Amino acid sequence: MPELPEVAGLARFLDEQLRGCVLDKLQIVSFAVLKTADPPYSALEGRTVSGVRRFGKFISIDTDGISLVFHLARAGWLRYTDSPAAGQLKMGKGLIAVRCTFTGPDGPRGFDLTEAGTKKSLAVYVVRDPQDVPGIATLGPDPFAEAFDAGTLAEILGGSSQQIKGLLRSQSVIAGIGNAYSDEILHAARISPFATAKSLDRESVQVLYDAIHDVLGAALAEAGGKPPKELKDVKRSHMRVHARTGLPCPVCGDTVREVSFADTALQYCPTCQTKGKILADRRTSKFLK
Repeated sequence: MPELPEVAGLARFLDEQLRGCVLDKLQIVSFAVLKTADPPYSALEGRTVSGVRRFGKFISIDTDGISLVFHLARAGWLRYTDSPAAGQLKMGKGLIAVRCTFTGPDGPRGFDLTEAGTKKSLAVYVVRDPQDVPGIATLGPDPFAEAFDAGTLAEILGGSSQQIKGLLRSQSVIAGIGNAYSDEILHAARISPFATAKSLDRESVQVLYDAIHDVLGAALAEAGGKPPKELKDVKRSHMRVHARTGLPCPVCGDTVREVSFADTALQYCPTCQTKGKILADRRTSKFLK
């Protein structure tokens, strides 16, 4: 699933490529992805792109009065091209869910929104204001917002009995962090994924705050300027514990461990994060003391 750094990279790339272009044609190949009816998606055709913005894990392509907003979810992605195909796509065929074609000062360009797998979660909205999208309206603070400081994080954590891993992934609490980067942030902060949020003292909160900015900031720097086809590999190449079960921790050399759940998993280093203790691999796991 693309998270804040990759979505920011996509938004920056699309802004550079599409700002000032006219959206010629929008094809919805799978109507299951379209979550709005008013305004109609056809109202975007013929409008000029004024910019592209990120809201958490959402991307908004803004035109004069209407925005095309999408969320790539777990298995969605964007394929960009300078040579878009002109033909009409058949409904429900293949991985393509949406196709957009544009005309710019330097010629045509376009992109497809694709989704692999059988569980379809890719979501597309055509709205007059991005805040009309429920998922955007309920977002928590962005980690890089000026108002998000260590004190703000302390207030968030102090009022929650949730495990810190789940809290970091909650978009209504902090926007943009998902499964992969929550693993990386907690590893950098040397905090157990099962630690209770409100149990962290002020020093640990500051360490976590710094880890959020260090991990996401480094990933943002790596993603900046990269075309969509390179972003996934860039993300994978910089992971220290996420998706590295059984491999040595690059910090201490201990074996990276995993806790599996019904539809996801987390990875951690026992030496770095749990004082050498192994977390039970079952849904009702508790930290083993």
